[in-house]
Amino acid sequence: MTAPVHIPHETAPQAVIHTCWPANRELWEENLDPARAEFASFVSHLVRGGQAVTVHAANEETQRDVCARLGQTVEVVRNPYGDVWVRDTGPVFAVSNGQLNAVRFRFNGWGGKYELDGDQQIGLAVAALAGASLKEADLVCEGGALEFDGEGTLITTRQCLLNANRNPGLSEAQVEDRLKEALGISRVIWLDEGLIGDHTDGHVDNIARFIAPGIVACQSASGPDDPNAKIFEAIARQLASARDAKGRKLEIVRIPSPGRVADADGEPKAASHMNWMISPKTVVVPSFNEHADGALEILKPYFALHTLAASPSSHILSGGGSFHCVTCNQPRV
Repeated sequence: MTAPVHIPHETAPQAVIHTCWPANRELWEENLDPARAEFASFVSHLVRGGQAVTVHAANEETQRDVCARLGQTVEVVRNPYGDVWVRDTGPVFAVSNGQLNAVRFRFNGWGGKYELDGDQQIGLAVAALAGASLKEADLVCEGGALEFDGEGTLITTRQCLLNANRNPGLSEAQVEDRLKEALGISRVIWLDEGLIGDHTDGHVDNIARFIAPGIVACQSASGPDDPNAKIFEAIARQLASARDAKGRKLEIVRIPSPGRVADADGEPKAASHMNWMISPKTVVVPSFNEHADGALEILKPYFALHTLAASPSSHILSGGGSFHCVTCNQPRV
């Protein structure tokens, strides 16, 4: 009989956090150096919070840049990758019978939008470095589409996993069955859609995160011009009507969004305070403007054992995501 699979909540001890350093100037253009500075800031918060971090560097120049900014505070390894979004291109780590498993979904460049050399290989490299057993899952999916409570509950979105550009022909029930088999979860909470301007087609780590089992955070509109106001209210309603794997109604914590954050053409960008990262002593929340302070104030009582820190992420966002998107959690076993 196969041993059960368990994915701990991200407040559980993590052996290491993996990240990939911005490397490709053709992709990042004028944002490459500012994005690297933001990477150095948020990684430093994790390290000071007691978290071991492994930085994957695509080439010699990238490795030199990591070492210049972070010195000996992180482990640096050389591995090729397309871009930095290792939450999606890397594995989902799980624990089974005291052993580490690396669950690998099929990855198709976020529905065929961005297919880059190296993005199919970096997940194997991360799994090998961790010494994990590989488990291949028969589903197109990315780690940013999956939010776990550590007790058998998963939140995801229909916009992403039921999208014709990911899993055409599969019903919601079929996708749910494959998620349960691959990840050892027993309850899937479906949200309809994610943020406007999200190139990932509605990743959940931008809209709903478990603070702890039974407690989930989502956002409220900041300002009358917030482009996601109706979406935020729909998310809160859907979460309020859900039950987790233990049969509990969820406690909903609303935090302010960054409001309207636009690109050079005036179109909304998928800025979110939800894309935080947790270390043993620190929760690092992406900051885009003055609304981050309000988000931290509301979250503070729920992370009583942590210091909350806002760290700039506007230049990382130019690539399409933030701190959770560019990291991969390897739980301690």
